[in-house]
Amino acid sequence: MSETCNDKEFRATLASLNPLQQRELAVLFVNHVLPLCTDKRLDRVMKTAADAEATEEELAAALKTAHAVTFDSHARCGAEGHWADQAGYFVARATVAAVTPIAQSRVGGPAWQAAMSARMAHTTNLIDDVTNTQSAHTECEWQYRALSEYLNA
Repeated sequence: MSETCNDKEFRATLASLNPLQQRELAVLFVNHVLPLCTDKRLDRVMKTAADAEATEEELAAALKTAHAVTFDSHARCGAEGHWADQAGYFVARATVAAVTPIAQSRVGGPAWQAAMSARMAHTTNLIDDVTNTQSAHTECEWQYRALSEYLNA
């Protein structure tokens, strides 16, 4: 398979994957930005998401936890808009996407939604870190490579 080099190809490729593949890639995307969120409940959610044999009940419980973290992290963002808290919020949203059943997922599917939220987490983290020389585009490029490596494995 050739390298993905734009979002149109990236999104189409993700949409063509089965639900388990979508979840596996969503987990990959979330784990890349997971350190940006300090809420350790997401570690447990991601362990469940990464388990290919997780039951629907386990995934539903993980989704409930991820939603709670999203709510809690959104409340922490507050009117002052601390960028580190914003990053945590977007990591939580990416985690929600990773454990959402494909039939209930937002437009583009779980992997696409996780990728977009992961990009937002990366971007908000960059805003807060004045010493960082990366760009938001770096996360896109990493996701393109991760998808290609996943499909070639």
